[in-house]
Amino acid sequence: MSDPSGTTPINRHWGSRARGPRVSPFATFADRWMPRILLSPSLAISLVFVYGFIAITGYLSLTASRLLPNYRFVGLDRYRELFANDIWWSAAANLAWFGIPFIGFCIVLGLLIAVLLDQRIRGEGALRAVYVYPLALSYIVTGAVWQWILNPDLGLERLIRQWGWQDFSFNWLADPDKAIFCVVIAAVWQSCGFVMALFLAGLRGIDDEIVKAAKVDGATLPTIYLRVVIPGMRPVFFSVILILCHITIKTFDLVVALTAGGPGTSSWLPANFMYTFAFDRSQLGVGAASAMMMLFTVVAVLVPLMYAESRRTRHGA
Repeated sequence: MSDPSGTTPINRHWGSRARGPRVSPFATFADRWMPRILLSPSLAISLVFVYGFIAITGYLSLTASRLLPNYRFVGLDRYRELFANDIWWSAAANLAWFGIPFIGFCIVLGLLIAVLLDQRIRGEGALRAVYVYPLALSYIVTGAVWQWILNPDLGLERLIRQWGWQDFSFNWLADPDKAIFCVVIAAVWQSCGFVMALFLAGLRGIDDEIVKAAKVDGATLPTIYLRVVIPGMRPVFFSVILILCHITIKTFDLVVALTAGGPGTSSWLPANFMYTFAFDRSQLGVGAASAMMMLFTVVAVLVPLMYAESRRTRHGA
């Protein structure tokens, strides 16, 4: 016969043991609050030195700031000055001429190299190190090296002419219409290995059973990669595009080291425009406005990508 309390006599006798060991109030407090306490310093630093400075920059773009901050509110005057500046529109166009080839070549070359290394070739470890090594260099070093390589009097053009092709010419650094593509070459050289490493990690994460099943069905190796493996790497592609877009928007030092923004201002990017106008030409308000436009560009590109990916993930789940 059951006890009205819902426990047997044995459970009543051993009730204290059945409930398990008593948890101390300190342990409960630690489990609940310790993660928040540990994360609070980094959160506070981010709020102040990231979002706080973004807010200050946004306000400066609405003020009469010139050589020094001037907090007198003038509305959108600085943005009108920015949009009336031809150099800004040239830098914005250069962002497209730089970003689209840079992202495209990095994805294509990185994926191709990753697929080749995925064949378990001999010396794979050494090759991975060779391809990833440029990432260890700063953009200043990369720009200096490629400035020497692309210099018509010192680098590639002189070498080819010494080999006998006296009519060979490669003077893109001195050509206002092609100087930005020199920046693309150097940036692809440095970032391609990093993209390869991400793609290779994604390839190694694909289930081997899927590949074996495709081989049993008679699919060739190119078909397996195009129809089975690569479509399964969508999250990797998403991460790669996010990272490359971030690199594209913030590229500054590579331009300074490689072309110094020249000839003239033909290879300026928005980051170069922002720095020069804010600190060299004593137009802090215009520089802040250009910085906010860079932020809006990042948001306009990344937010739709993140929304599309999260929506696809929810539908897939």
